[in-house]
Amino acid sequence: MRLKISHTTSYHYDTPVSYGLQQLRLRPKSRPGQEVMSWDVSVTSGRLEASYEDEHANTVDLVSFEPGQSDFTVHCEGEIEVADHAGVVGRHHGFMPLWLFDRATELTKPGPLVRALVRDLPSEENDLETLHALSTHILAAVPYSTDQTSSELASEAVLEAGHGVCQDHTHVFLTAARLLGFPARYVSGYLMMNDRVEQDASHAWAEAHVKGLGWVGFDISNAISPDARYVRVATGLDYRGAAPVSGLRFGSGGEHLNVSLQVQQQ
Repeated sequence: MRLKISHTTSYHYDTPVSYGLQQLRLRPKSRPGQEVMSWDVSVTSGRLEASYEDEHANTVDLVSFEPGQSDFTVHCEGEIEVADHAGVVGRHHGFMPLWLFDRATELTKPGPLVRALVRDLPSEENDLETLHALSTHILAAVPYSTDQTSSELASEAVLEAGHGVCQDHTHVFLTAARLLGFPARYVSGYLMMNDRVEQDASHAWAEAHVKGLGWVGFDISNAISPDARYVRVATGLDYRGAAPVSGLRFGSGGEHLNVSLQVQQQ
């Protein structure tokens, strides 16, 4: 399936920004099951300072703000050919050793609520069934709700709130999967929805490393493994390592964010 994607992120600041620097993880890569046919990233009121691969082999564009600007816009668009591999990404590649994906982060630190969730997990016959059961268990404990809008809520806080979005589900899954002994990582990317073209945000899901299969994806929010509607862009130990846009700025005024995203079959 060939997907056409157009994604614009616009920032408006109440007062002009004297200095700002953004990391953009917005360039998908060709890999088994995913071929980038075309892709372009452009910025308005900013300048590309450098491009590099980070420790997770994500392509990162480092962009500075033009001094004195009150608006900053990032636009990317292109076409990706995607095949359905039932969520199986395959063997581990990149600069990071596999054992590092066992490590807890500030957003995926296990606490009593996650430990209780893991203890209540039904017994399954194999690793893959265990991880699918975990995904189902998390969605039952944390129903999807857009009332939670922060992308940096730790897994314990998500379970305490009792509802969340895709980032929240992913953080809980990562925490629990690592407790169960599976290396796990966060994935940011795009999902073509069946009922709409216009979307409010990009998507997130998890991958766990399963013996004999390698990395396997789990979209907890939609209770499936990624198929040909999914485009992988960046991975990390949690949201902070795979965030599409992150950075800093100097300025005392408020920030207003607007996202325009279209994902459709070409």
